[in-house]
Amino acid sequence: MVLITEMVVGISFLTRISLLIKSSSSVDFSFLNLAGLFLIGFFYDLVNAAYVCIPIVLYLWLVPIRIYGKAWHRFVLYGLFSVLTFLLLFNAVSEYFFWDEFNTRFNFIAVDYLVYTTEVIGNIQQSYPIGWIVLAISVISLLFVYSLKNKIKGSNIDQTLFWQRTKFVGLYTVLVAMIFFFVTNKQHRFSDNAYVNELAGNGLYELFAAYRNNELDYDQFYKRIDSKEAFALVHQLLKTSDAEFVDSNTEGINRKISNVGEEKKLNVVLISVESFSADFMASFGNQQGITPFLDSLAQRSLLFTNLYATGTRTVRGLEALSLCVPPTPGQSIVRRPHNEELFSLGKVFNEKGYESKYIYGGYGYFDNMSYFFGNNGYSVVDRSAIADEDIDYENVWGVADENLFELATREMDKSSAEKPVFAHIMTTSNHRPYTYPEGRIDIPSHTNRQGAVKYTDYSIDKFIKESSKKPWFNNTLFVIVADHCASSAGKTELPVNKYHIPMLIYAPSHIAPGRMERLMSQIDIGPTMLGLLNFSYTSKFYGYDMFKLESGRERAFISTYQSLGYIKGDKLIVLSPQLKVESFAVYGKEQVKAKPDQNTINEAIAWYQTASYSFAHGLMN
Repeated sequence: MVLITEMVVGISFLTRISLLIKSSSSVDFSFLNLAGLFLIGFFYDLVNAAYVCIPIVLYLWLVPIRIYGKAWHRFVLYGLFSVLTFLLLFNAVSEYFFWDEFNTRFNFIAVDYLVYTTEVIGNIQQSYPIGWIVLAISVISLLFVYSLKNKIKGSNIDQTLFWQRTKFVGLYTVLVAMIFFFVTNKQHRFSDNAYVNELAGNGLYELFAAYRNNELDYDQFYKRIDSKEAFALVHQLLKTSDAEFVDSNTEGINRKISNVGEEKKLNVVLISVESFSADFMASFGNQQGITPFLDSLAQRSLLFTNLYATGTRTVRGLEALSLCVPPTPGQSIVRRPHNEELFSLGKVFNEKGYESKYIYGGYGYFDNMSYFFGNNGYSVVDRSAIADEDIDYENVWGVADENLFELATREMDKSSAEKPVFAHIMTTSNHRPYTYPEGRIDIPSHTNRQGAVKYTDYSIDKFIKESSKKPWFNNTLFVIVADHCASSAGKTELPVNKYHIPMLIYAPSHIAPGRMERLMSQIDIGPTMLGLLNFSYTSKFYGYDMFKLESGRERAFISTYQSLGYIKGDKLIVLSPQLKVESFAVYGKEQVKAKPDQNTINEAIAWYQTASYSFAHGLMN
């Protein structure tokens, strides 16, 4: 273990030296900075070593003495050390290239790269001589282990009793637990110089810390404007005829939303459909006939034709629909720490005497859904509420959509007799492997996404027809929208057309059929729904009631984990790490570089900067 610790610390030290040399023109070489950089860096290298040693410690604890003492066993140890050395050196090289691009240790961008492996591996292969790098690291690793063979062979745990090893492992476990709970990746930020703070960290430790924290620091990586200016601009952008700011705090966005007329205490059933692109529907040009029911329902509904999802994953859509906030960099708020007691759509409904429910066909622990919704005003009903005999089909994601809607119907029957209900239903069937019960539609299960889309359409059809027989149907607003599109890949990093989603609001006794063709963001859905109900309430939402917004003020937000897009008119502003700002002109599916418009850029920065600040400082609570 001592030998492994020396390896980890030594390679980390050499990596730090190489990065320091590379960034020498940007580093403040004061005595305190250098002392802190190396002393704190040494501490984080030891912390990282404690984690790296875990598999070796477990192996040496459990391997029987009779095996460890065999002559051939030393080759097992040589192999373990060779693999470990290769991984440590490969990590060091990866850190160097990552620093070359981002001037920082590993962070959530690196975690994001682990998610999008196809694109990342292709990029690495095209950018670097990866074959030669791997070969060089392999040779160095073998030569290094060969030079240490006598030390490795000379280790003496074959003379240590199992109970003595167990005692050591117990103490080691306590040490690792203390590190896990008391050491964070923020304790090395001691200097005013960002490069010094980054160099004082340890890349491999930062990678796992980023995975745990699921967040990119907006202030550190993105273009900013003065904080007071940003909030003043957002106040100006949020001011509408129905809104009056009520908070003296210049950093707050609390507004009193006033609607004229009697409030309509209608049930609201919000169906967020998995991976449902606008171009699946005939209303947007599809000719495959895979949404026959929704195509017919669109003729009887209020159809929103220019709506854009905020992100590319379900948790990002759930964030937009429940919190009505622009996407902040890194992971969705649904999966972040400290996401309890936020101002949510469910809480607004609860204050109006509703019961708010989140109904999901899978198990709610996935993507932290149960915890998030359960701590933000919703009661959670998931797969565990469905008896096995009531399931026609299920896969790894959840039950078939028709079974999910049967569950939702039972929940509506149970609760609507007592009080109005706000039910947010999240489907799962339109997801790879695209499986569903046979015999429902004319495309066999496990064929393609078109089949999954058509099956979901069938399930919604069945749900609406069953609901029409219920006493609560005529008093219910049905909202059908996507969580995100089926694909976000395109020629550009943020292809606008790959975020285009449909929305239908169906309530034959209350909402006249029509089309809303104004540009709209997913975060505007909540306020627009509340406006249709004539609700007056105090809001912390960043979204608009689209029927109260003056013409020309429309905008939308789109994002990946790192790139933050702002659409206004035919302009797209993209904010990226390294303080990068890009401007594009959007012509249908084409996007071309455009001359920067500073006013639009400032608006984009203000929306994203204040949203990130508000979550980080508890202003959304």
